[in-house]
Amino acid sequence: MNHKRSKMDFDRAQSCIPGGVNSPVRAFSNVDATPVFYDHAQGSHVWDVDGNEYIDFICSWGPMILGHRPAVVEEAVKRQLARGVSYGAPCESEIEMARTICDLVPSMEKVRMVSSGTEATMSAIRLARGYTGRDKFIKFEGNYHGHSDALLVSAGSGVATFGIPGTPGVTAGAVQDTIVVPYNDITAVESACKQYPQDIAAIIVEPIAGNMGVVPPQEGFLEDLRSVCDRYGIILIFDEVISGFRASLGGAQQRYGVLPDLTTFGKIIGGGFPVGCFGGRADIMDRLAPEGPVYQAGTLSGNPVAMEAGLAQINALQEPGIYEKLEKLGQRLEDGLNDAINDTGIACQVNRVGSLATVFFTDHPVRCWDDAAQCDTEKFARYFSSMLESGFLIAPSQFEALFLSCAHTLDEIDAFVAAAHRTFVAIEASAR
Repeated sequence: MNHKRSKMDFDRAQSCIPGGVNSPVRAFSNVDATPVFYDHAQGSHVWDVDGNEYIDFICSWGPMILGHRPAVVEEAVKRQLARGVSYGAPCESEIEMARTICDLVPSMEKVRMVSSGTEATMSAIRLARGYTGRDKFIKFEGNYHGHSDALLVSAGSGVATFGIPGTPGVTAGAVQDTIVVPYNDITAVESACKQYPQDIAAIIVEPIAGNMGVVPPQEGFLEDLRSVCDRYGIILIFDEVISGFRASLGGAQQRYGVLPDLTTFGKIIGGGFPVGCFGGRADIMDRLAPEGPVYQAGTLSGNPVAMEAGLAQINALQEPGIYEKLEKLGQRLEDGLNDAINDTGIACQVNRVGSLATVFFTDHPVRCWDDAAQCDTEKFARYFSSMLESGFLIAPSQFEALFLSCAHTLDEIDAFVAAAHRTFVAIEASAR
């Protein structure tokens, strides 16, 4: 493929944008390539500025679950644009969005809208601390909860991709109350709680880890977290920025039948517009200002365009057969990739939950960050480049997910698997 214009755009971007990108996960540096600059998208396809066409398995990092530019979302946005872009004041669509989320997500009783997943998780931690009167919280290695200071330790996503052990600008004081334990390790959680029985305000977890690659919870892990929190009076927070409205209509908590006290959501509830929210038990949420003493605010919170777009998407997701289709696509992808792995003998693992999946270049199961960190990132880089040249857009990192949408077809899944098979053959041949 010709990427001449993308390379020119990247050169221009580097002169005025740090690293040439506005989010590190968009950089292609660890796969030794130039970022693809998008021009337009439709359904399951995107086109870059050079006119190259790709089948998109990034889906804007998750929110395009209906595919790009679904008519119901576009029409809702156009109607709202005719009425106004932003008010900085209450609007009826905020109420409709909050009511819809409360009706669909099992643990939600009240909701506060924000403008990003990062803001949602940061606010949920603050609220848990304000509610309990405690300072410390537990997070898991390889779980990414946005880039707020206290949460940017042992994080996944771009932090893992670039191998950043610590982040300059995040002070020791900012993370002194952050306790980090391995994912899927309830024994480590128990030990931390025994060490600080009266000090831990919250446990925040990706119920389906998606930022060290897709790593599902081991059987009983989420249930055990719920039990530990109940025994120690700890607030359990599910970060469903990736899994929310994707693992099921009610998120991972509905899929696994475990209810947190608070939940955070991100861009999927805005149909791709910048948005997020956090919510949960009414007695906890009522501690937020103006009703309570825990302060949180935002001028663009509940932005009417984002609310209308998100409502249109969530309403469409309630139509019969949506999640069955996503599961069928995911199963086809998993089965096909496993067949390709078995046929070629390449050392790979496929982790999948619903419409989320990751190909890990390792010969052992991936259940936590230590497992993921042992993957062969050089082989991943070759896989990435080959898939890109074959017309498939995937995240430029071993530690991210493949995202499927309702716009993908079985034929497109089969084509992806065929390209992966060819790539595995080439990788294995070069290793001999």
